Amino acid sequence: MPAHHPYEVTTIRTLRLQTIVRLRWLAVGGQTITVLIIAFWLRFPLPLTACCGLIAFLAWVNAYLTVRYPAAHRLQPLAAFALLGLDLAQLTALLFMTGGLSNPFAPLVCVPVIISSASQPKAQSIALACMAVLGITALAFTPFPLPWYPGVVLRVPSLLTAGFWFAIVSTTAFAAFYTYRVSLEASQLSDALAATELVLQREKHLSQLDGLAAAAAHELGTPLATITVVAKEMERELGDDPRFGEDVHLLRSQSERCRDILRRLTTLSSEDEAHMRRLPLSSLIEEVMAPHREFGIQINLVEIGDRAHEPVGNRNAGILYGLGNLLENAVDYAKKEVTVTVAHTPDVVSVVIEDDGDGYAPDILSRIGEPYVTQRQRQDSAGGLGLGLFIAKTLLERSGAKLSFENGGSEKPGARVRVEWPRGLMDTKTPN
Repeated sequence: MPAHHPYEVTTIRTLRLQTIVRLRWLAVGGQTITVLIIAFWLRFPLPLTACCGLIAFLAWVNAYLTVRYPAAHRLQPLAAFALLGLDLAQLTALLFMTGGLSNPFAPLVCVPVIISSASQPKAQSIALACMAVLGITALAFTPFPLPWYPGVVLRVPSLLTAGFWFAIVSTTAFAAFYTYRVSLEASQLSDALAATELVLQREKHLSQLDGLAAAAAHELGTPLATITVVAKEMERELGDDPRFGEDVHLLRSQSERCRDILRRLTTLSSEDEAHMRRLPLSSLIEEVMAPHREFGIQINLVEIGDRAHEPVGNRNAGILYGLGNLLENAVDYAKKEVTVTVAHTPDVVSVVIEDDGDGYAPDILSRIGEPYVTQRQRQDSAGGLGLGLFIAKTLLERSGAKLSFENGGSEKPGARVRVEWPRGLMDTKTPN
C-alpha cells in the first residue's frame, strides 16, 4: 500500500553563475596578493610569469562570463561541473608550481568540491571529488620546491608529505559529504514546508467558503426580489389561466424557495458566524473522528473531564488537519481498534491517539517528524509515515502543541501519539 501522502522530491538544485563569478574574483584577488607578497616583499624565488599567467587566465574567463551571461543566469549541472573543474585545475596547477602539498594553501583544493556538494547532483560532485584526489596526488610528486629564502632548499620528508596527502583528501571527503547532507536536508525541509503551507492554505480556503456563500446570497438578493415581485404580478393576472396558471404558480413557489435558501445562508453567516468559528473540544474531536469511522476499525473515544468545563476555542484548520492525519495513520495501521483519549485540566489540554498495531520500528521512532520518513514498520508493512506526518506535526506545533511518539508496552502494544497544549491556547471562552 502506498504512503498516505506520496509527495516526491523534485527540487533540482542549481548554482547561480553570479555566485561562481564572485567567488572567482575573490580567488583572483587572493592569489594575486599572495604571489606579489611572496615575489616582491619576501623575495622568495618562484615561477612568477607562469603564476601570473594562470591567474590572468582565470580572470579573463571570469570577465568573459560576466559580459556573456546575465547575473541571474543559473547553471545546468554539466556547465557548473565544467566551471568548478576549471577552477580546480587552475588552483592545482598553481600549487604544483609552488611546492605542491608543502604549500600551506594546498587545502584550498577542497573548496570547489564543497561548492559542488552543496549545490550539484551527486554524480557531478563525486566526479569532481575524484578529480580533486587525482590533483592532490599529483601535488605530492611535484618537482618544484616550496618558495623559500634564496640559497635554501626546504625539503619536506616523504612521510610528512604522505600525511599532508591523507589530511587533505580526508578533509575534502568529510567536508563534501557533510555539506551534501546538510544541503539535501535543507532542500527537503524547504519542499516539505512549502507543502505544509499549501495544505494549510487549502484548509483555510475551505473554512472561508461560508463567507463566500453569504456574499453570493447578498448579491443575489436584489435580482431575486425583482423576480418575486414580477411573479406575484403574473400570478394575479394569469392565476386562473388554463394555459399558464400552473406555470406561474410554480414560478412563484420556486422564487419563494430561493428566497428562503438565501435567507438561511445570510442568517448562518451573520448570526451563527461566531458559533461556527468556535468549537468546544468535544465537537473538535468529533469532527476529526467522523471521516474515519467507516473503514472497519473501531474508534473508541475516552473523555477525561467534565464537558461542562471543557475548553472552547477558535476553529483552527491546522489543528483539524494535524489531528486528522494522526488519526488516519492510526486507523491504517490498527488491527481492530483505535483509542482517542481526550483530557483537560485547568492548565493542560491533551489528546492521545493509540492503535493496536505493531507500533513504530526502533530506527523510525527516533526520526518521526522528519520529512520523507516513509516507513513506519518493516518493509513489508502496510502504509507509510512520510510527508503527511511531517505536515501534521508542523501544523500542530505551530498551534502551540507539543508532540511525543512512543510504543505501548507488552500488555498493550501499538503506537501512541500524545499531543498537549497549554489550556490558554485552546480556550477562548469569555469569562463570566
